[in-house]
Amino acid sequence: MSKKILVVGGVAGGASAAARLRRHSEDDQIIMFEKGPHVSFSNCCLPYHLSGTIPNAEDLVLMSPEKFANMYAIDARTSSEVVSIDRAEKTVEVKNHETGETYTESYDKLILSPGAKPIVPPIPGLDKIPNFSIRNVVDIDRLNQHLKGTKPNNVTVVGGGFIGVEAAENLIEAGYNVTLIEAMPQIMKPFDYSMVQILHKEMHDHGINLMVNSRVSAFEEGKIQLEDGRSVDSDVVVFAIGVKPETDLAIKAGLELGKTGAMKVNQNYMTNDPDIYAVGDVIEVYSYLYNDYYQLPLAGPAQKQARSVADHINGMTIDNRGYIGSSVVKVFDYNAASTGLNEGMIKALGLNISYDTVKIIPNDKVGLMPSGGLVHFKLLFEVPTGRILGAQAIGKGNIDKRVDVIATVIKFGGTIYDLKDLELCYAPPFGTAKDVVNYAGYVATNLMNGDFKQVHASDIRPLAEKDACIVDVREVHEYERSHIKGAVNIPLSQIRQRTDELPKDKPVYLHCRSGQRSYNAALVLSNLGFRDVYNVSGGYMGLSFYEYFNDQTTGRESILTDYNFD
Repeated sequence: MSKKILVVGGVAGGASAAARLRRHSEDDQIIMFEKGPHVSFSNCCLPYHLSGTIPNAEDLVLMSPEKFANMYAIDARTSSEVVSIDRAEKTVEVKNHETGETYTESYDKLILSPGAKPIVPPIPGLDKIPNFSIRNVVDIDRLNQHLKGTKPNNVTVVGGGFIGVEAAENLIEAGYNVTLIEAMPQIMKPFDYSMVQILHKEMHDHGINLMVNSRVSAFEEGKIQLEDGRSVDSDVVVFAIGVKPETDLAIKAGLELGKTGAMKVNQNYMTNDPDIYAVGDVIEVYSYLYNDYYQLPLAGPAQKQARSVADHINGMTIDNRGYIGSSVVKVFDYNAASTGLNEGMIKALGLNISYDTVKIIPNDKVGLMPSGGLVHFKLLFEVPTGRILGAQAIGKGNIDKRVDVIATVIKFGGTIYDLKDLELCYAPPFGTAKDVVNYAGYVATNLMNGDFKQVHASDIRPLAEKDACIVDVREVHEYERSHIKGAVNIPLSQIRQRTDELPKDKPVYLHCRSGQRSYNAALVLSNLGFRDVYNVSGGYMGLSFYEYFNDQTTGRESILTDYNFD
């Protein structure tokens, strides 16, 4: 028996659900409503229109109503907003924004995928400065046309999430003076503070005036006022603070919301009405890692949910295993990826998880290869089980490959011991015989076994300021190039002969360039009777990246004689 299925929203979740429904049946009537003028556009590519990477706005539109009709026999109606749902009558009221007409449409099943809307706070003076947000093709085209028409000197992006960072980068590449204002101490919440300093440095080095810990208090003509009294010259403002689920339609229809304020759905993405489903940015999802609900506004999960809903409507079983959250972003010359939990999330959510971390900076390819580079890699794992909780990677190569491997291992309930045993592809242009993720597994199991102790870059400034015993085990020429102020230089090649220069009655902190030589030095000293020895994870290079941005932007005294980023 044929069904009449209505879909509200014509982008990632809605379009995917409609297409999957058609693949199940040629008899069902499928109508998709999109209140904007375009369906199935690439919202993740929107910022790249600002730099001309995607030259034409119309190229962002992947499908048209005509293609949906011809290829899928789907009735895709643009400029058509579903304004209310009558659950008792199983009808929706639709407003055609082109004609002004309002009409009703009945349904057997209804799928809600209205997405989320950009947050624009009611800051005083907002009407005094041209301001934009980025949600769809119309938005990005309007912003780009304004920029080209007015040729502003200064553009400010407010918000340092994915859209804000990508917009800032593309605006710089388009030739504008760009400020990015972020209220929190860092951009990009998927990354820990220690890791994100690499991206802070990259944005700073490419000319973005990155202002963290900064809140906008008011707008004036050509100027933005901050809460701390500073001001920023700006001709245009782009809001990228975040998004809020489009729940107005659901609330009016009496559909339940979850604890996060997004729509509540069950394991089959069904609302409290058995004939109404919801997918995408409008719903909250279940965390596989910490057993609670959260919002995950990403296209990949939305499309998986859409497929599941279409399957469930057609009597198929859904395998809903929850979500871990995996993402990747390009920031100028660096790529940055993350999956699962990070330390900031664990602390912010108050999770009762005992964990440890690995921070390494290995090569992504064999060092002799000219295309090779470094990977800043951080792994979180549970103690004592070894269960992998999350990972972050930043580098100039294919870091997404490494994080994808970790995401897969997490989904299969893997541990640090599995990382050691993974058999991964190897050839010099692609990786190393002991890949980054293998290496992380080795270090993690060494930590779990108690083979050595570690401190991180965030611990070093307080130690250096208290004249702790910090030993630089690099070679003399490396130390002379740059070092931690007050550190003693005893190269690894000499450490066995110079142990009498080291105290046994207080902690000794060892570092090298990236942490490998100092790890070996820590084992040497431990075997020779030193009991309070620590390796500095990430070494001098990791410390340089960690300290640089704050040194440059706050005017504080550096604890380093100079930086070493390679």
